[in-house]
Amino acid sequence: MYNIPAKKHRAETLIKRSQFITTIAHVADANEANAFVATIKKEYPDASHNCWAYVAGKPGDTASIGMSDDGEPHGTAGKPMLNVLLHSEIGEIAAVVTRYFGGTKLGPGGLVKAYSGSVKNALEDIDLIQKRQMVPLQLRFAYPHINAIKLLIESYDGLILNEDYQAEILINIEIPKSNNNEFIQAITDLCSGDITIA
Repeated sequence: MYNIPAKKHRAETLIKRSQFITTIAHVADANEANAFVATIKKEYPDASHNCWAYVAGKPGDTASIGMSDDGEPHGTAGKPMLNVLLHSEIGEIAAVVTRYFGGTKLGPGGLVKAYSGSVKNALEDIDLIQKRQMVPLQLRFAYPHINAIKLLIESYDGLILNEDYQAEILINIEIPKSNNNEFIQAITDLCSGDITIA
């Protein structure tokens, strides 16, 4: 289990007359991250810069990351933003910092501080939810068990993905990894072993 953003979140900072607007969102993968960045660029087409970074996996996981300085001097925006995200202990997160230039140059050090600080500031009051690691299971069983099985799935925080009613019932579900072994034991007992679990 780990924390992910519950919803889109926005915060603004003014630094030496430059306006920094930070937008943070949940992204499940790199495609969602890129789509989110494109949406923000469309929302602020007249901005001086739309710099971005994302960690589209578990907290601190560098397998699916991305960043861009979007025209700011190399290494002054995307990388500092990414470092904040990697150390935030939040997963599946993307941040875009939109800058409207206020006429005063900040210099490389000032830019690093401004972009990383904008992300830190936005993370301070972000709403988070826990993401549970889910395990997919396929259940095949006789009709008389259906109601009891549905109640059992619900009691173990499972999700029914689809149901197929033929000679027997076939259900695809997801169960939180932490509940998996206990659930399999409970459903086997419930059906007196008369169930196929794959």
